[in-house]
Amino acid sequence: MGLSGTQAYPSAKRRLRLGIVGGGGTALVGQWHWTGVRLSNRWDLVAGALSSDPERAQAFGRDWFLPQDRIYSDFKNMAQVEAAREDGIDAVSICTPNWTHFPIAMAFMEAGINVICDKPMTLTNQEAHSLAQKAQETGVYFAVTHPYVFHPMVRQMREMIANGALGSVRQVLVEYAQDWGTEPDDPDNRTIAWRRDPAKVGRTSATGDIGTHALQLLEYTTGLKAAKLRADFHICGAEKAMEDTAFINLKMENGAPGMMWVTQAAPGNYCGLRLRVYGEKGGVQWDQEFPETIKYTPLNMPEQTIVRGHGAGVVPAAERMVTLPRGHGESLSDAWGNLYREIAIAIDAHQSGTVISDDLLAVPTVETGVRGVQFMNAAADSHEAGGVWVDF
Repeated sequence: MGLSGTQAYPSAKRRLRLGIVGGGGTALVGQWHWTGVRLSNRWDLVAGALSSDPERAQAFGRDWFLPQDRIYSDFKNMAQVEAAREDGIDAVSICTPNWTHFPIAMAFMEAGINVICDKPMTLTNQEAHSLAQKAQETGVYFAVTHPYVFHPMVRQMREMIANGALGSVRQVLVEYAQDWGTEPDDPDNRTIAWRRDPAKVGRTSATGDIGTHALQLLEYTTGLKAAKLRADFHICGAEKAMEDTAFINLKMENGAPGMMWVTQAAPGNYCGLRLRVYGEKGGVQWDQEFPETIKYTPLNMPEQTIVRGHGAGVVPAAERMVTLPRGHGESLSDAWGNLYREIAIAIDAHQSGTVISDDLLAVPTVETGVRGVQFMNAAADSHEAGGVWVDF
């Protein structure tokens, strides 16, 4: 029996067992994942290869209270051993730098283990399609971690647009603005160094890093895909090897124009992921730095501010993601919790053969990952050709 999209999330029969590759020590991405895992209350973290250095792997594993015999320094060994255990992991989270995603994901899929992968999923379109094909061949579930759409008010926007609050979408604007790339890169910061190396990030830097989030937010919320783009890459901060800024024109599949601005060199912007959508009957906008509200501007009527919480205009699809009453602030960590909750429900249903209503979950899948990789390479194609329009 299917579950209605207006119901709360289904109860779990057990916590799923999770393994993690990468993210040890003070790595920010690993901390986000671990926070989401704990807040979801749907997972037990039981295994990990938190570093390829055996001593560091052991130290990080102890910090995360992993069992001694389930601390690994080799992801291939981890995949083989966990697949052979009766209590082996139900899924692995890949929290490593971009160029390592492909071999790690492939190793775990070949072992029959479900995958949760950071974005961008791979560096090349060919690698992305190979992962999608392997997921289909092996039957594993493959999720990609785009946490921003797991803010309740993003879900609210999606439902409002889908239900006709704006009428036909006529124009879209999305931006992701940061400022950490304004000054010269710290030469001792290894995390920054690899983000400027084409061998490790592919053909784009900021565009692949944060532009993929902007595209996914835009397409998820509007329900429309971008059909064409033209891109110009720039270095607007201190001199560096790859772009820190991109201006990208979009043409949506319904013909509506769009604009994307991606930058890591705009002083005073910290995590400025912002989306504005306008249609024939009104507009709606959301700002990730102020995630608890959306502004709805119906044509020729007073503007409305819709606040995260229960009731008062919040639709059921968004309401079930709410964990705290109004006035008690939720944040990105709560969005990560919602992400891991929905991934757990999806994997549990996938493994048990349970049918779940299409409108209950919105997990970014391997197809979403392919889309992000196609986007960043299409943007590179356009820029390298002088800013021409490119289909993707």
